[in-house]
Amino acid sequence: MKAIFVTLGCKVNQYETQVLMEKFQQAGMEIAAEGEPAEVCVVNSCTVTASGDRKTKQMLRRLKRQNPGAVMVLTGCYPQAFPQQAAALEEADIVTGSTNRGGLLDLLQEYWKDRQRIVQILPHRKEEGFEAMTASRFLERTRAFVKIQDGCDRYCAYCIIPYARGPVRSKPVADLVAELEQLARQGYQEVVLVGINLPCYGKDLGLRLIDAVEAAAAVEGIRRIRLGSLEPELLTADDLNRLAALHKFCPQFHLSLQSGCDRTLKAMNRHYTSAEYLQIVQDIRAAFPNPSITTDIMVGFPGETEEDFRQSAAFAQTVGLAKAHVFAYSVRPGTRAASMPDQVPQSVKEDRSARLIAVTDETRRAFLQSQVGREEEVLFETTQTPYGVEGYTPNYTPVCVDTQEEIRGQIRRVRITAALNDLCLGELLPL
Repeated sequence: MKAIFVTLGCKVNQYETQVLMEKFQQAGMEIAAEGEPAEVCVVNSCTVTASGDRKTKQMLRRLKRQNPGAVMVLTGCYPQAFPQQAAALEEADIVTGSTNRGGLLDLLQEYWKDRQRIVQILPHRKEEGFEAMTASRFLERTRAFVKIQDGCDRYCAYCIIPYARGPVRSKPVADLVAELEQLARQGYQEVVLVGINLPCYGKDLGLRLIDAVEAAAAVEGIRRIRLGSLEPELLTADDLNRLAALHKFCPQFHLSLQSGCDRTLKAMNRHYTSAEYLQIVQDIRAAFPNPSITTDIMVGFPGETEEDFRQSAAFAQTVGLAKAHVFAYSVRPGTRAASMPDQVPQSVKEDRSARLIAVTDETRRAFLQSQVGREEEVLFETTQTPYGVEGYTPNYTPVCVDTQEEIRGQIRRVRITAALNDLCLGELLPL
């Protein structure tokens, strides 16, 4: 029997899908590639945006057409945040949320008994703990993603995720170390610690994120450690000093900005000002010799004026971002922002997106140019590209080298020789 898995959304979702796939394999099922026929189809959904919901529905219908006799399973954030709407999707034979993924195999067995549709979406509980889960392999042989935190209590005005993911909870350090030791034995050299609101790690355990990073750094065989997206105000000066002392830590900081305008940040219920964000960036640059700062920036939040937008774009330029994901605000039913006055017209959002992308493309080019001439250790990951074999430096600068050597999965010293629009070129240095 074959099962196909489709993941929508973030790295946390991808990790959770990998865990589910391994559980299914342990139960004797084969994993089918997308497009192959299967007896079970599982869609692990995302609900960050309304477009994510549409993609979930479209994927269910597509898989149903391709596999008319298969059991269709919908799980993840969309059913958890919008249980009634998810339950109404007739294409799904089993509907479950983000709280009881571990029971999915049992639900399948129950369904096969009488082929009766099952909707089981259990609510989050204040006292619930971190769901025990372990993944032993990933599609990327050189890098593994490890979920160490779940839940969020920040309640930004535009975000549905606290309702989909529940309270903050954290992976115990001993479980993290055991998982990393297994990954090291599998040959993974780099791990990325991810979570829904990663800097909240340890809030329920009397720990901080830095404690998890230090524990990870002590695992033999793991040579690099990265962090997923970070809420900037939750990083302290002590955190940065302790991170800087870890030679395995990669100084790439994805600090979620959302806006460089203080008026907009307040309306969003973000918990910092632009000045505080800039101070954190300066602290990072003081603590690390060659860090990169990447981010997400939203345009067109309700009430955003042209002047607000200009302030945000100017701030992005001031920060000197290595890379930015620019996106337009979209109405997310169930959030405070959905009912706010002064919704920005779509045409204005598109115009502002294009203008901000032009600004952040320029800061991206300037950052890549600043890497030229440096000698860096690059972990090579991909096969041949038009520019050679691609890999990443500690600060996540993409570097391609033209070589006939088989270097995938290796960390090699490279001199960066040139910068293009979105990557650098380099040459291997002698071993």
